[in-house]
Amino acid sequence: MTKFHILTLFPEMILQGLNPSIIGRAARRGLLALDAVDIRAYTLDRHGKVDDYPYGGGAGMLMQAQPVYDAHRAVTGGRAVRTIYVTPQGKPFTQRMAQDFAREEELVFLCGHYEGIDERVLERVVTDQVSIGDYVLTGGELAAMVMIDAIGRLIPGVLGNEESAGEESFFNDLLEYPQYSRPEEWQGMRVPQVLLSGDHRLVSAWRLEQSKRRTAERRPDLYARYQERQYLTERLSGQKRNNIPMMESLSRGRADILYTEFRGRDTAVLLYDRSCGIAMLTALDEETGEKIADLLPGDTRMALLSEPFARDILIKRGYAVFGEFVQFLYTRRETLPVRYKEIRQLTMDDFTYTSSRYSAEQKGPDVDDSYVRERIQAGAMYGAFLEGRQIGFVGIHDEGSLGMLFVEKDFRGRGVGASLEAYAVNRMLERGQTPYGHVAVGNAASQRLQEGLGFYKAEKTFWWLEKVLANDT
Repeated sequence: MTKFHILTLFPEMILQGLNPSIIGRAARRGLLALDAVDIRAYTLDRHGKVDDYPYGGGAGMLMQAQPVYDAHRAVTGGRAVRTIYVTPQGKPFTQRMAQDFAREEELVFLCGHYEGIDERVLERVVTDQVSIGDYVLTGGELAAMVMIDAIGRLIPGVLGNEESAGEESFFNDLLEYPQYSRPEEWQGMRVPQVLLSGDHRLVSAWRLEQSKRRTAERRPDLYARYQERQYLTERLSGQKRNNIPMMESLSRGRADILYTEFRGRDTAVLLYDRSCGIAMLTALDEETGEKIADLLPGDTRMALLSEPFARDILIKRGYAVFGEFVQFLYTRRETLPVRYKEIRQLTMDDFTYTSSRYSAEQKGPDVDDSYVRERIQAGAMYGAFLEGRQIGFVGIHDEGSLGMLFVEKDFRGRGVGASLEAYAVNRMLERGQTPYGHVAVGNAASQRLQEGLGFYKAEKTFWWLEKVLANDT
């Protein structure tokens, strides 16, 4: 659960603005928490004063450091919590920034008033200064609510399903296509005929074309970025079986392109998915491997790669091999038969069973169960049941691969695992995605399962590497 602390002089304004919205409903469902903190409650002045004249003169008053600092310590307990100062002097707020903030379990928003806040406390507690536009408001509350709304809706479960946030403006750097509702004709203007055809393929093609046209006209900067993604995807498609994770990350609008180098038909790439801290890379030689390693963001959690020399470079830089894997992908568009019928999307009612079994499969009770919680809330896990009793599950990982497959021992060999995976594959096909996954080298049974379902095997072997923390032993 993500917790938003809002330090403000007007807490009622924050709560009255957010509580009636989708964000407020998500808070009541326990998906996030809203904590509006009155800075005045922490002043040492007996009259409740929190401002004073600025040194050096000038018009207006300035919020003092002491009450802001004490309010911040009250909600963080002195912990390092990402703290956003809402100010027109900050970096422009973007959808990518919202995705970055949505990864945090806790955020503090600091709302200024008057002529601002004493610089000393800003230097002490603020990690990000952010603006919602080149204009000045009377206070930071409205801007904070704008950002909380944009961030909160990206939290799994807030919008009700994992697809809602993708079918809108700024997805994959394209603006949303035009939308129409009843009646078919209004004031002489008709709904485009293609939308009445019932042909979902034609509708999807029309919507994509409209999104591209609208983006090129209204936001050429975004369209240029979209074209860069398309070009890189086309380059990578020459070795689709090996490059499918990067191609899918690009097509889903998740990855930032941090590095590219083209040599004939070969391509060196570094992609970074900020929403989950995962890097995907391919290097041409040790020189490009070193360049890419230099560009890995500090908050990279895991990296996927296939070159042994690149693996060794990252190991020297504080990464450890999580595992060696064979990569499979399903390129056909036909849905797979699901022979075991008692399969459905998991809900939080299924969390305890799923988390305990997943932790056991990961070889230890200390495995963080927050990942399973996030995947269930994202609508990305499916379970098999027998007369109401759960007997297995499968999931789609945060970077887009199939995995997390588990079936109770008493029910293995009955096609339950194949049906679970087929069910997940069909859900991905419905969204226009190419299913792929990684099987540990040596896991012959799982490899046979993939081949039996019609998956193709990549030519290369892949490694998942994880960042080793400085205090790990």
